[in-house]
Amino acid sequence: MTTIVGLKCVDSVVLASDSRASKGGMIGSKGVKKIYLIDETKAVAIAGQLSDANYLINLVKAEAKLMEFNRGFPLTVKEVAKLLSNMLYSGMRSYAPFITEMLVAGVDDSGPQLFEADISGAVTDENFTSSGSGSPMAYGVLESTYRAALTPEEGVEIASKAVKSAIERDPGSGNGVQILVITPKGAEWHNMGGA
Repeated sequence: MTTIVGLKCVDSVVLASDSRASKGGMIGSKGVKKIYLIDETKAVAIAGQLSDANYLINLVKAEAKLMEFNRGFPLTVKEVAKLLSNMLYSGMRSYAPFITEMLVAGVDDSGPQLFEADISGAVTDENFTSSGSGSPMAYGVLESTYRAALTPEEGVEIASKAVKSAIERDPGSGNGVQILVITPKGAEWHNMGGA
């Protein structure tokens, strides 16, 4: 139960999430981090089981570093998404699925990249997307406001509105909006406060 949002902008990608963690019908935490850096120009936003997501993120970070060390250059955003999807798929195939969906975003030599990886291991290339229990509300904002060639500032505004829209109607989302903007120069955090 959460809301995560991702969208491509000019030479950048924006990821956003709420800050609430649910434990059944109660709020387990009001300050949970749902966006994690893989390296300086790549990140993952998570929806679903926090323990599964944390395990996968740690594994992907370690595998990406090892592959980078062995070949002498970093993985592309697409390669990180594919590595993650292979892990998700192997869990599903062994009847021990990882109960999580992830948005993999970043900027590499191909420009801004955004991929969605689901519990089955499927990966889709997206211009904008949302996942989690609040995603239907977030999609309403994204569908009506997203356009090609957004500036990073416009992307932050749209992502914030999308998550805040979900917070208004979804009991599993709440307690503020965290935003990460990734450019070729690196990542910058924004905290948009409560809604």
